Amino acid sequence: MNPSRKILVVRRDNIGDLVCTTPLIDTLRQRFPEAWIGALVNSYNAPVLQGNGALDEVFTYTKLKHRDAGTSALAALGRRLAMIWRLRRMGIDDLILAAPAHQASAERFCRWLKPLRVHRADPGHGGHEVEHIMSALAGLGGAEAGGICRVFPDPLRLERLRQSLPPQWLVAGGPVVGIHISARKPKQRWPIERFAAVMKLLHQQEGARFLLFWAPGAASDPRHPGDDEKAQALLQAAAGLPVAPMATGELADLIAGLSLADRLLCSDGGAMHLAAGLGKPMVCLFGNSDLVRWHPWGVPYEVLQPPSQDVADVTVEAFVAAYARLLARLPACSD
Repeated sequence: MNPSRKILVVRRDNIGDLVCTTPLIDTLRQRFPEAWIGALVNSYNAPVLQGNGALDEVFTYTKLKHRDAGTSALAALGRRLAMIWRLRRMGIDDLILAAPAHQASAERFCRWLKPLRVHRADPGHGGHEVEHIMSALAGLGGAEAGGICRVFPDPLRLERLRQSLPPQWLVAGGPVVGIHISARKPKQRWPIERFAAVMKLLHQQEGARFLLFWAPGAASDPRHPGDDEKAQALLQAAAGLPVAPMATGELADLIAGLSLADRLLCSDGGAMHLAAGLGKPMVCLFGNSDLVRWHPWGVPYEVLQPPSQDVADVTVEAFVAAYARLLARLPACSD
């Protein structure tokens, strides 16, 4: 194939941001079926694009703060420069800078790659992040409202996780409810004992069984603080319930694990957007996040955001009521 047009999408920030960029990638493929379309992302969020057939290639670099312990800063920078040089030699026609307007480092990437044209999202465009990013298409045939987010589980990882499920969980029956307990912002962290109380009620009401997700690692890890201790505390509090812990040490494992759930209970964050990309309905806790810009996109959802913008003020009763409202909106055959 010798495409007449080369288009590169640059999205170098967080997991949820890249998920919200997948509708733009799909739209580009629909508009330019013969073009070469690539994406430039970082090693942290790259698994979001695994299996995405709308892309011809994904270029990945490692941020210095994310490099492996055995990798020097000089080596990481050397690989990054080699990638930049290759992209410059390819001759990019259209570079879509899918990033907030204030990201000076992303603008430097644009200058280094020397594309013929740079398309940026409208900084004054309101609404959801999907809609904001889609505004970058104004110079490529016109902006659209946005499609759906799409994320694809790796088949081998998915099968491995299925095989790891305990036999007693498999025979329990009932809908599979994913529980993700981690949140980056303190005001989005719901107490573990309330998650346990909700799980007990849902098991009583509909025979639910649970997949437990969390950010892996110790809370003291300076690079990636984790919630291993909280996960263990929840497993103890939920003793006697059909709960399968999902130890997702890599992002691709989290994507595969979330795909096994029928629905998800979580806080705003990367897992929430991944679940939306997998088509999962959900109840989500929003603390001091912008609900208009970051709510789950394209799936049924219920949000709990108290006036205080601190999820510690959300009661178990309010959460269970939101879950009931979500179920009422789903097809009767969803289980």
